[in-house]
Amino acid sequence: MTVGPRIAVESDMTRWPDRRILDLLGIEIPIIQAPMAGSTTNEMVVAAAQAGGLGSLPSALLSVDQLKAALTSIRNSTKAPLNVNFFAHHTPPSDPAAQMRWRALLAPYYVECGLDPAAPVAGAGRAPFDSAFCDVVEEFKPEIVSFHFGLPEKSLVQRVKATGAKIISSATTVAEAVWLEENGVDAVVAMGFEAGGHRGNFLTHDMSTQVGTMALVPQVVDAVNIPVIAAGGIADGRGVAAALMLGASAVQIGTAYLFCPEAKIPAVHAQALGDARDDNTAITNVFTGRPARSVVNRIMRELGPLTESAPPFPTAAAALAAIKAKAEEASGNDFTNLWSGQAAKLAPRLSAGDLTRRLYEDALKVIEGRTQG
Repeated sequence: MTVGPRIAVESDMTRWPDRRILDLLGIEIPIIQAPMAGSTTNEMVVAAAQAGGLGSLPSALLSVDQLKAALTSIRNSTKAPLNVNFFAHHTPPSDPAAQMRWRALLAPYYVECGLDPAAPVAGAGRAPFDSAFCDVVEEFKPEIVSFHFGLPEKSLVQRVKATGAKIISSATTVAEAVWLEENGVDAVVAMGFEAGGHRGNFLTHDMSTQVGTMALVPQVVDAVNIPVIAAGGIADGRGVAAALMLGASAVQIGTAYLFCPEAKIPAVHAQALGDARDDNTAITNVFTGRPARSVVNRIMRELGPLTESAPPFPTAAAALAAIKAKAEEASGNDFTNLWSGQAAKLAPRLSAGDLTRRLYEDALKVIEGRTQG
């Protein structure tokens, strides 16, 4: 496959006021396409990278061999800097009693869908970063490696650093950002409460005290010396410009990329995103056992959205898989994780490459208009 060139950015990059992330990561546009496991495709990663932003490949739902194949495909398409993302959670110990309680709670839905509540279910699905994944990092040497839910053990972090990769991780509080800096990350994602998908929290599990982007970003900026990437509730150029005004060097955007043709999501998820409002998403743990923001649907209303009955992450997802698939066959979203941030309505409907450039160009217009005014 021929390696495609990076598309020239129309605006002179010297116009972006804060170059710390650009210089650190070797990118041209301060837009990071969020790694969204199950939704991000190789094509999305390549398009964002060739547009001058940072393409991010999620690995949480991939095997080692699948990750190698994806990296090979992406490297054959672009030589632009690449971010490979991993989950840093710990696999929970086996708890048959918790699983039985969860299956009993879901049993009426199985019966409703014409399924056997006692049928065996598959394993947990989402894999944490381990030595085998680290071997892949050492083989392919991506320019950036990012983590969610903190960091893996120190020996693995040291191995990643030895490849020359820059390390990024997500923080949902100032304390988490400070901890990440103390433990060697090169940049931190300040993830506001508005963000879709899984919360990146790891020092706290109290969702009642999570912080919004507007309050979190400047406090993280004041607390750490490394560059800060803003995430959560940012879906257009105004949000990108606002993040810069708050002290962020770049933004990470997820939900807006789910509208791109390169995204891979079920039709019921796409429809829910199209109908998403500012007030119809919620933080829930019913889909995986860990808090994540989703468009509200039936199972969230009836069980939660936050329930102590859900077994630990990522094991809750296994028992839901069969009824989720059955409902989606009938075009229903009752049991589907409809990940979405609170600003879905603001997202332009563009291809991944065009979206990356539009976000940057519109942000520059806001910034320069304010300066000239």
